[in-house]
Amino acid sequence: MVLNENAPRTEGEATKAIEEQTSKLPSKLFLCAALSAMAVSLLLKCTGHYHKALFVGQWAAPFLILGTYNKIVKTTGHDQLHK
Repeated sequence: MVLNENAPRTEGEATKAIEEQTSKLPSKLFLCAALSAMAVSLLLKCTGHYHKALFVGQWAAPFLILGTYNKIVKTTGHDQLHK
């Protein structure tokens, strides 16, 4: 399959819907969620719940990735092309 490199790149309808909803969330929400996950993980570790601490501690990275995606959508997402 040969793609036309000069054709404008557009997103699918599902991606547009996800980006529209995601862009409504403040970026600070994801940062706070990541910091909260780290704090809860530390608390669990200090209270001897090691497995739970590892489980909750692993949430920080996905929250930060989602926050990065959110910021990208707000600055260069599909809505920039349709304004």
